[in-house]
Amino acid sequence: MKIGVVVFPGSNCDHDAYYALRHEIGVETVFLFHKEHDLRDVDAIVLPGGFSYGDYLRCGAIARFSPIMREVVRFSQSGGPVIGICNGFQILCEAGLLPGALLRNRGLRFISKHIHIRVINNRTIFTGELAAGEVLRIPIAHGEGNYYADPEVLHELNAEGRIVFQYCDAAGNVTDGANPNGSQFNIAGIVNGKGNVLGMMPHPERACSPLLGSTDGLGIFRSIVRSLEIVAA
Repeated sequence: MKIGVVVFPGSNCDHDAYYALRHEIGVETVFLFHKEHDLRDVDAIVLPGGFSYGDYLRCGAIARFSPIMREVVRFSQSGGPVIGICNGFQILCEAGLLPGALLRNRGLRFISKHIHIRVINNRTIFTGELAAGEVLRIPIAHGEGNYYADPEVLHELNAEGRIVFQYCDAAGNVTDGANPNGSQFNIAGIVNGKGNVLGMMPHPERACSPLLGSTDGLGIFRSIVRSLEIVAA
């Protein structure tokens, strides 16, 4: 089993994701440079957080045209698991692999802090090792995390169980007060129609060790690995 972490100019969470997967989960992990066309036979792909191409023009808009993204699109269309974290979520939306867009936070300020998210759907590749309704304490670090989509898209996401995570308080209550950025429906993470592409704004790779204040992010990575093991069995 091998998982690839894409590196764009401006990525700053690529090594965090690598560390979580390689050293905390114990799975072979490789970096995939943005100019490459070779996915090196990986079984899953991580688009990490950061400021790809300096976030010039629009978050994720330039990275969407990187050579590696052509391969990521093909990989996802063939059913390969892809997780986009923070800027990676923005890139997935820009690439059309997920619906909607990430707008400026409603407070118009960059937010960096631990928040809580509720597991809404634990029947995905990315949440199979988590419990429905489980509350995770995971940090966010973004200025454009306000998820927006047309009403019909929001209805579809909700009806099809594609809202995977919602912002909540420590008790699991999904309230406006627990929403750090103004995202519609308190959305913190969604999947595509096939369920093999996840975009989420919180950073699970920054919640993988007691030294970081939380290990709640490990369940997401363990879920991916477990799903791959089941497929390979």
